Amino acid sequence: MSQYPSNHAAAGLAPVGSGPLGLNLLPGGDRIVRDYGSLDPVLGRIGSLEVRLATTAKEIRRAQRLRFKVFYEEMSASPSGAALISRRDVDEYDRICDHILVLDHDVKAKPFRSAKPKVVGTYRLLRQDVAERHGGFYTKAEYDIAPLLKAHPDLRFLELGRSCVLKPYRNKRTVELLWHGIWAYVLHHRIDVMMGCASLEGTDPRALALPLSFLHHYAAAPAEWQASALPERFTPMDILPKESIDPKAALHALPPLIKGYLRVGATFGTGAVIDRQFGTTDVLVLLPVSAINPRYIDHFGPTANRHAA
Repeated sequence: MSQYPSNHAAAGLAPVGSGPLGLNLLPGGDRIVRDYGSLDPVLGRIGSLEVRLATTAKEIRRAQRLRFKVFYEEMSASPSGAALISRRDVDEYDRICDHILVLDHDVKAKPFRSAKPKVVGTYRLLRQDVAERHGGFYTKAEYDIAPLLKAHPDLRFLELGRSCVLKPYRNKRTVELLWHGIWAYVLHHRIDVMMGCASLEGTDPRALALPLSFLHHYAAAPAEWQASALPERFTPMDILPKESIDPKAALHALPPLIKGYLRVGATFGTGAVIDRQFGTTDVLVLLPVSAINPRYIDHFGPTANRHAA
């Protein structure tokens, strides 16, 4: 669910099919690597923008290049040598996750080349049944989610991550289209709970005391949905007492993505995790579908038909 990546090397997923420098985690070219069955990969459209699921290795690589541009060139993440060479943000989970893309079709053709839609936004999705076949969710590298999953054995969990949008497209229309795509995916796969890590920029909890304390005191997940940061990575969020928090100022200090999750109905786990490699402080977002604000379901349509292609 993050706008920033997190270091999930400890998540226990063995790399399969990796080539030199770990870059070739996907087959090349336009080969189809995702088949969504009865779900049409094109999920919706607003004007020149289209939201779709990546179907080819080339499309996934374009998502990885967008992530590199945002995470490493714009933000403060420190790329590995492999990422520097490939100019892509790559990890082992890319080969098992589904990737949502927002493309802009309003692009000018370059000399001697036909116009190609531009990838301007992306989200990465990992369903529980897929995660369980490949070592589990990557969130487990930061949060103890095993008790949460065990407490809800009959529910389907979906992990959201690696979200980013190209700077000129960070507006309501692009974000709405991304969420429209996620909602269509959630309905198709009958998902019950969405979760994932979201990030605040910076690694000094004192500098983030207001937003972290606000999330702890005002937006903590109910007991049945709680999960805590791993003991060895746990950073307290209750830095300020509740009575000293100005909620309006705290909301202003939160990243737009986290504010968006709050509006939809999300709550947050206990404890933050500092990720020094990526220069972020991560929090755990929990969003049962049953808790989503009804006006958002009405907005997108009960069958995700508002922006249907």
